[in-house]
Amino acid sequence: MTDLDKLFDALRGIIRDPEKSAAAAAGTQGNSTEAQTYLVAGLGNPGKEYRNTRHNIGFMVIDRLAERLDLSFTRTQSKALITDGRYQGQRLYLAKPQTFMNASGQAVAALQKFYKIESENLLVVYDDVDLPFDTIRMKPSGGSAGHKGMNSIIQQLGTQDFPRLRLGVGRSFGSRQAADYVLKPFSKEESEFLDRYLQRAGDAILTYITEGIQQAMTEYNRSEQ
Repeated sequence: MTDLDKLFDALRGIIRDPEKSAAAAAGTQGNSTEAQTYLVAGLGNPGKEYRNTRHNIGFMVIDRLAERLDLSFTRTQSKALITDGRYQGQRLYLAKPQTFMNASGQAVAALQKFYKIESENLLVVYDDVDLPFDTIRMKPSGGSAGHKGMNSIIQQLGTQDFPRLRLGVGRSFGSRQAADYVLKPFSKEESEFLDRYLQRAGDAILTYITEGIQQAMTEYNRSEQ
C-alpha cells in the first residue's frame, strides 16, 4: 500500500466516524474544569448566649467546615466573619453574618457583590423548625417559609433564586412559639447525634461545590435517624 492509499484510508475513517474523530481532536480538553468561586453563608446570632442554640446551627456547620479545611475566621468584612481557601481547585469563602439573624441579608448581599459571586454559587445554610432533627434539605431556590434570616437575604438580593441548605431542628412543642424554641439548646439526646449531623452537612456542602447541587440533593436530602 502506497502512502497515498494510506492517506485515503485515514480520510475514509474520519468520514465514517466523525464523533470519534472530534473526540480525538479534542484530546484532554473535555476533562478540564474551570475553577469557580463560591460563597457559603451560615446563619446565626453572635454572642456566647446563642452559641449552642438551634438557631445557630448554620454557624455550627460553617465552623466545623472551616476546621475541616484548616481555615480560621481571622477577619471581618461587610458585617460578617469570613475566611477563604481552596477545595479541590475551587475558591471558597465561608461567612458568618454578625448582624443578628433578622438582618443577615446586609452581610450576604454585600459579600456576594464584592466577590462577584454568581447566584448559583451562593449557598445559605440555616435552621428549619419544619424539618425533623438530623434532616437535610438542599434546594436550588425557593421562598423563606417565614424564616426571618432568609427573608432578609431575599429582600437584599432582590431574588430567591439561589441555593440553600435547610437543617432540621425539629419542633417538639405544643403552643410554644418557634421563636422561643429555636433559641434553646439542643436536647441531650439530640446532642449525641449533633457531631455526625454537622459532619454530614459539611459533606453535602463539599459535594455541592465539587459535583453540583443535583448530586448533593440526591445524596443528602434525607434523615439519618
